[in-house]
Amino acid sequence: MFKNNMLFLFMLFITNVYSQSLGIEEVTKSELKQIKHDKDASANAAILYKKGRTYFKYTTKSGFTSYTEIALKIKIYKKEGLKWANFQIPYYIGYKFLEDEAVDIKKAYTYNLENDKIIKVKVTGESKFKDKVNENWNVKKISFPNVKVGSVIELNYELKTENLSELPDFQYQYEIPVDKVEYTTRIPEFYIYKGIKMGYADIETDAVVENGSQSFDDEYNRTTTMNYRQIKTSYKAQNIPALQEEEYVNNINNYYSKIKHELEVVRMPEEDPKPIATTWNDIAKSIYSQKEFGGQLEKNKYFIDDLRLIIKETDSLESKMNKVFNHLKNRMSWDSNYGYYPRKELEKAYTERTGNASEINLILTAMLRLSGLEANPILLSTRDNGLAAFPNKSFLNYVIASVNINGKIYLLDATDKISNVNFIPIRALNQFGVLMKKDGTSEEIDLMPKRNSHISINILATINAEGEVIGKVRHQYLEYKGYIFKQKYDGFTSESIMENLEKMHQDLEVSEYNVQNTADFLKPIIENYNFKSTNSVEIIGDKMYVAPLLFFTITENPFKQESRKYPVDFVFPYQQKFNISLKIPEGYSIEKIPDPKAIAMPDNLGSMKYNSSTTGNQVQLLYTFEINQAIIGSEYYDALKNFYKEIINKQTEKIVLKKV
Repeated sequence: MFKNNMLFLFMLFITNVYSQSLGIEEVTKSELKQIKHDKDASANAAILYKKGRTYFKYTTKSGFTSYTEIALKIKIYKKEGLKWANFQIPYYIGYKFLEDEAVDIKKAYTYNLENDKIIKVKVTGESKFKDKVNENWNVKKISFPNVKVGSVIELNYELKTENLSELPDFQYQYEIPVDKVEYTTRIPEFYIYKGIKMGYADIETDAVVENGSQSFDDEYNRTTTMNYRQIKTSYKAQNIPALQEEEYVNNINNYYSKIKHELEVVRMPEEDPKPIATTWNDIAKSIYSQKEFGGQLEKNKYFIDDLRLIIKETDSLESKMNKVFNHLKNRMSWDSNYGYYPRKELEKAYTERTGNASEINLILTAMLRLSGLEANPILLSTRDNGLAAFPNKSFLNYVIASVNINGKIYLLDATDKISNVNFIPIRALNQFGVLMKKDGTSEEIDLMPKRNSHISINILATINAEGEVIGKVRHQYLEYKGYIFKQKYDGFTSESIMENLEKMHQDLEVSEYNVQNTADFLKPIIENYNFKSTNSVEIIGDKMYVAPLLFFTITENPFKQESRKYPVDFVFPYQQKFNISLKIPEGYSIEKIPDPKAIAMPDNLGSMKYNSSTTGNQVQLLYTFEINQAIIGSEYYDALKNFYKEIINKQTEKIVLKKV
C-alpha cells in the first residue's frame, strides 16, 4: 500500500511538472523605472528575460507529441519599441497526416507604473486572435493593451506539434538586446536529435541523462505507466547584443542566434534504430516518390496537342527549350502561392491557366521532358523564407525547372512573365537549390548569377550662369538591372515614373520622358529624359563648385557598423558606368577637376575607376563601378566599408569653375 501511494505521488508530481506554466521573475518597480538599457542606450526595447522548455507527452492515439513553452518579459524604452506590443506566433497547419499545430496563450499582461504602484492589465480575448497567412501557415496575434514608453509586457505561450522531425527553433538573439536566456529540453531516449547552434552569440550548454516517466490511458482506458531514460539539455546566455540589420542583407532571420534540433534516429523498444532522412538526396527521393509530385510529371496527355504545335522535330534543343518556356510563361498566370506540392491536378491547372509555383513549373518540366530534353525540377527556399541550414523538408517552399544541355544547366521559372532562361525571379536567388532526378538522386545547384548585370548612364548637360544644370539622360538597363526596372515600373505611366524620379532626387525636374524595349527581355531597356537640376552646383563668391555625377552622387556609406557578422548580399553582381559631358557657362574657366583614381577590393570583389578630362569648355567624366560577386563574406566587411568610403570621397570631390 505504501509503495502504491508513493507511485501515485510520483506520478502526480510528474503530471504537475508538465502542467504548470513556465515561471519568470515578477516585474519590478526598478524595471518599470528604467529609462534606457544598461548596455545599449540606443535600444528602443529589450528582452529582460526569455525562458523556454521543450518536453514530450505521450497518448495512445498520437504517440509522442512535443510541447514548447516560452515565457518573455520585454521592456519598452522608446516610441519605436512599441511595435513589440503586437506579437505574432506562426504555426504550421499544412500537414497531411498529422494534426495541425496549436498555440495556447497562457499569460499575457501589460505592466505600468502609476503613482508608484504597479498596474497590471490582462490581455483579453478580443486582443488575441488568429489569422491565416497561406494554406500552410496560421499566425496567432496578441495585441497588448495600454502599452507606452516605460511599459513592460509579459507573455507566456505554448506550441504543440506532432511533427517530431524537428523541434521548434529557440531564438535567443533579436534586433534588440536580450539580458538573460534559459532554455531546457527533455527528450525521451526514443528520439535522437542533432542540436545545431546557429548565429554568432555564445550560449552555455549542459546535458545529463535522467529518468523520465509518464502515465497515460491505454486503449482500454486503463492508466499505464511508461518509464524511460531522457536527455535533459540546458542552454543559458546573458547580455546578448542586438543584431542590427544593415543594407544588403537577404533575410536577417538567417543570422539571429538560435538553437535548432534535427531528428536523426528513432529507436523504439524492441525495434531496430531507424535513421531519419538527413541528406538532400534522401529528402529529394522521398518527395519525388510521392504521387502528388513525381507521379504528376508522368502525365502529359493534357498538353500533347499544344506541344505538337509549339515545337518541330528539326528544332535544336535550345530552340525547343525556349519555345516551351515562352508558351507556358505566356499561357499560365501565377496565383502568388509558393509550395513544392501541387494543390490540384496539373491538368486542371493547365486547363484553368493558373496555378501555384509547383503546378506551373512541374507542368513546364513535364513539357520539356516530352520535347526530348533532360529536364528536372529544382526545390529551393525563397529569400523571404530563409536559408536551408541543414537538409529538411520544412525549409523548402518553391519549385523551378531545369534543363541539362550538353552538361550545361539552364534554370527556368514560368511563374514570372518578365523572367527568362537563366534569369529566374529574384525571390528564388537564395544560394542553392536541390535538383531532383527520375532515378531518385539529387544534386545541389548554385542559383546565384555569375555574370555582371549592367547599367549604363550617358549624360549630356550644360551649366548656366545661375548654377542650374540642364541636360539629357540616356539610361540603359541590362540583365537583372533590366528585370528590376520592369518589376518596379510595370503598369506605370510616363508621368508616374517622372514623379518618382523627382522624388528620388532632390530639386530635380524631369520632362520628355520615354522608355524603350520594356516588352523584350533580350534587349536593354533604354530610358531617355530631359532634366533640370538645381542642387548640383554651389556658388560661393566668384566660384562654382559642381558635383561631377550630379544628382547620381552617393553621399552616405551604407555600411556603418564597426563590424558585421553576417554576409553582404548584393543579390547579383553588377557594373555601373557613367559617361558625363558637362558644358561650363560662359564667363567661367575651369580651375580644377578631380584627379583620376582607381581602387579595387581584395580578390577582385569590387573595383572603381574614375577619369576626368577637359576639352575647351567641356568637362568629360568616365566612371565605372563594379561589384563582382553577389554575396561577400563578413570577413571582407572592413574592406567593403573602406571601399565605399573611398568611392564617396571621390564622388563628392568638386569640379571648380572660376569667374573670368
